Amino acid sequence: MANVAVIGAQWGDEGKGKIVDWLAERADVVVRFQGGHNAGHTLVVDGKTYKLSLLPSGIVRGTPSVIGNGVVLDPWALRDEVARLREQGVEVTPDTLRIADNCTLILPFHRDLDGLREDASGAGKIGTTRRGIGPAYEDKVGRRALRVCDLAHLDSLEPQLDRLSAHHDALRAGFGEPPIDRAALLEQLREIAGFVLPFARPVWRDLNEARTRGRRILFEGAQGVLLDIDHGTYPFVTSSNTIAGTAAGGSGLGPGAVGFVLGIAKAYTTRVGSGPFPTELEDATGQRLGERGHEFGTVTGRKRRCGWFDAVLVRQSVAVSGVTGIALTKLDVLDGFEEISICTGYKLGDETLDYYPAHAADQAKVEPIYETMAGWQESTAGARSWAELPAQAIKYIRRVEELIQCPVALVSTSPEREDTILVRDPFAD
Repeated sequence: MANVAVIGAQWGDEGKGKIVDWLAERADVVVRFQGGHNAGHTLVVDGKTYKLSLLPSGIVRGTPSVIGNGVVLDPWALRDEVARLREQGVEVTPDTLRIADNCTLILPFHRDLDGLREDASGAGKIGTTRRGIGPAYEDKVGRRALRVCDLAHLDSLEPQLDRLSAHHDALRAGFGEPPIDRAALLEQLREIAGFVLPFARPVWRDLNEARTRGRRILFEGAQGVLLDIDHGTYPFVTSSNTIAGTAAGGSGLGPGAVGFVLGIAKAYTTRVGSGPFPTELEDATGQRLGERGHEFGTVTGRKRRCGWFDAVLVRQSVAVSGVTGIALTKLDVLDGFEEISICTGYKLGDETLDYYPAHAADQAKVEPIYETMAGWQESTAGARSWAELPAQAIKYIRRVEELIQCPVALVSTSPEREDTILVRDPFAD
């Protein structure tokens, strides 16, 4: 039985939460391996909606869940999210949730810096969620971060606080802000430590043991490949690597542990915040996609920009992440369209491109080349087999497969977990 890594193949918000929840019932462990609470996953289970930002999606099912070392953890946001789930009847205990003890912490001054920078950036704003994700990753790479394990050693933090203050106090002064209040920070850390530490473990040991025993591990990514710090639409990207290769480094398992890579892609395209978007539709069709798809960000509540399916971008995501199969979501949103377009290439001046260029100026100038297909008038909502799909919808899926050079393994036809057509079982490979 294969382990499975689930990643977004577009700009995030592809419906990963539902697919991970669908797979989690058959997994033995679910692992978040990158990102922070800037990611939002919505699960609908038995008609009840759960909104997760930091917790792995398996937690709702009671599947043992792990926050890996590749995640940046806001402990106060974690406590709030656990409290919300408990109010909905979901128990979160050290038996169901484990946090890597070498996981980097997001601290209050990270959130401050995130907002200060964004406000000062003018036309250079990148649409950050202002939750301190980027500054926390910067401190991690700069070797001055505090980690979960430091919460058990608060009386010996002075050297680390010296390094943090030397960096952040200078930045804060540039924005006219006072230096870090170290006494207040230590008090906040003492207050939250008692909540976090019971969940903290060397999870790499647990995961390696699970792998040795043949347990099925489900790696859950956040955001999408097009927001990857290296392979995304830089600088309008997140601060971590979102590709499948990160599942190994962000969890403490070797790369051989990642088996089937399941890329999630909507049957159309959406994006939240700033950045290039070649197939964006700023017309009635785009509005219709947004309304039918209920396109609002889980974390920010921001309206998502909508457009036709971009096969060039998804093909690129498939390549850089080694995607084995695609889960195509929200097919039902396309019901009733007379015609449906797919982007098959780009025009950049006199050139025709079959890839997305790296430079932001070129990305902003590319024009999509469309192939148009007839739509279908029948409903696909709730379909659970190929036999329930209109012939034209099947034709659309087959054309998507050809263009992205990757087979469709799953098709999702509503937010309900059971409204899923299984073409290829990721765990069986």
